[in-house]
Amino acid sequence: MDVFQNWFIAHVGDHPVIQGLIGGLVIAGMNTFGALLVLVVKEVSQKFLDCSLGFAAGVMIAASFTSLILPGVEMGGIIPVVIGIALGVAFLDLTDHFIPHMHVVRGMEGPHSDRIKAVWLLIIAITLHNMPEGLAVGVGFGSGNLKEAFVLMMAIGFQNIPEGLAVAISAMSIGKGKRWYASIVGVRSGLVEIPLAVLGAWAVTAMKPVLPYAMGFAAGAMLYVVSDEIVPESHRQGHERLATFGTMIGIIVMLYLDVTLG
Repeated sequence: MDVFQNWFIAHVGDHPVIQGLIGGLVIAGMNTFGALLVLVVKEVSQKFLDCSLGFAAGVMIAASFTSLILPGVEMGGIIPVVIGIALGVAFLDLTDHFIPHMHVVRGMEGPHSDRIKAVWLLIIAITLHNMPEGLAVGVGFGSGNLKEAFVLMMAIGFQNIPEGLAVAISAMSIGKGKRWYASIVGVRSGLVEIPLAVLGAWAVTAMKPVLPYAMGFAAGAMLYVVSDEIVPESHRQGHERLATFGTMIGIIVMLYLDVTLG
């Protein structure tokens, strides 16, 4: 890990915002890779997708605690982190209510959602889903703890691969049957992670006292997405057991990465 860290600093530099930009590009790139898989993978079973979503949920749950909540508590105490978590949950809940989008499970939500094409509602929903992930990576690099930031980037990047594929397949299932179009939808949904990673890194660099709040905010937002969208989606086809095993595997993988690389 030290070798890779030294290589990263030598080629990217030690400015947290630039590092956050690279982190955002990496996780968005892995989302792109997952979305482009729809071009070569002719058929993906729903069981595999649900297990993959469960894996993504497990990674996000563990990462919220190991890379954001616990380091935030060590830096600033429990109160700022708890306030940040509450603000992150409130922000995602408000966007859920006031921005038109489409959940695969619950259908269309938000004002005037019936006036917008279903594929755009899907893109908006996944964009909202990906915002906390980009923000978390940016906050990780902005914190100055490069090892934790690397672990977070790698974990979120890996779980972005099945997520990108799932988004592309969902785009095909709602009427956009062309694989190229579906892959572009999947790629587009992950691009928001790049500016959010830069914003997260810049915010905590410019205002160091907000770091524990920002770490809590990113964690709360990710946990909200897991509970509100990923878990219901992975359970909707009756594959709860497989999805649960995927979640446990995701948690184990994230904990292993955090202990061995962090």
